[in-house]
Amino acid sequence: MRGKTFAVQNAKQKAKTTKPRRKEELIHMKFTVEKRLLNEAVTNLQRAVSSKTSIPALEGILIRSEENRLILTAYDLEIGMQTELPAIISAPGAIILTAKLFAEIVRRSPDEDITIDVDDRNTATITSGVSCFTIIGMDSAEFPELPKITDADTIKMPQELLKSMIRQTLFAVADSTAKPIHQGSLFKIENGNLDVVSVDGYRLALRREAINYANNTEFVVPGKTLIEISKILSGETEDEVSIFFTKNHIVFEFDDTVVVSRLIEGEYFRIDQMLSSDYETKFSVNRREFLDCIERATILIRENDKKPLILNVGDNTMELKLNSSFGSMNAELLIHKTGKDIMIGFNPKFLIDALRAIEDEEINIYMMNPKSPCFIKDEEETYIYLILPVNFNAASV
Repeated sequence: MRGKTFAVQNAKQKAKTTKPRRKEELIHMKFTVEKRLLNEAVTNLQRAVSSKTSIPALEGILIRSEENRLILTAYDLEIGMQTELPAIISAPGAIILTAKLFAEIVRRSPDEDITIDVDDRNTATITSGVSCFTIIGMDSAEFPELPKITDADTIKMPQELLKSMIRQTLFAVADSTAKPIHQGSLFKIENGNLDVVSVDGYRLALRREAINYANNTEFVVPGKTLIEISKILSGETEDEVSIFFTKNHIVFEFDDTVVVSRLIEGEYFRIDQMLSSDYETKFSVNRREFLDCIERATILIRENDKKPLILNVGDNTMELKLNSSFGSMNAELLIHKTGKDIMIGFNPKFLIDALRAIEDEEINIYMMNPKSPCFIKDEEETYIYLILPVNFNAASV
């Protein structure tokens, strides 16, 4: 789909292109809306409200009333959210209300409906049942315009699928100390497949699904954007999300909500060079039992400790060992192995993150040698988790 535009025109910009309003329209806005809907919308929009800014308007939510709907917008100059709600509009208009204060008032409102009345001095009276608040707002013209997204390419997919793909890869996004390009996830579309990939230099997480899109392209979406998107997607298979993307921006449109975000510029890791089908050892193991063993082992580790979990892979069993200043743990799991025996060490947290993301009951793990990464993947490679090993003193094990 091309030619769709996503933008918010603020009051100042509208004044340049529309006829002057009558006096009574300029000085008055009034509407009534269902509390449940408004509370849900404001809660979600707070994710795009700036907490540290020199621009007061960015700490607020822009509220516009027109026809039979409210349009609410939040924007921190990196990610913007806009949602529509049905409402009874007595008089159209617009105002910015401080997000944190407004959200708290809405959440604590006692009645099922909320009425908001705004005068010509941007003073908002918020009434619900026996409750009545009067707060000072800001002129809607002070709110920055959302980026205009035109000539965008489009893909569509179930909300549940996008939500799961984000959840199963986002944990491997690099933290804020890394290069900006590595603080996001790569969306790579090739040969009718969408790959969502995250890499932090120690591990890689990849999810692959077939989609209906003919071209090949790739872009990097900020991790922050994906965190917020995953929180508000419905998770229902029958609900659809449309994704529009250009060179610099991406838009997620679902239900009555639009989320727009900048993309991260730069060259991402060369994923193809990191993935390998070679192995000397392959074994299958029950995912839940493996995960439970590792989680029990971490009882002995403080948060900042870097104690490796040692895997000693034999013919039909795998021994797990962990030593720390608190003590030691040993466990043994049944496995099905082909290839060589191997002893290898890993950061237990990285294994836990990958195993929690996988839904299969039985998993396959591939290894080359104690210095090379291991791969956890299914036969169809709809998921691939690469984890680098850590050095350890074999004599002390």
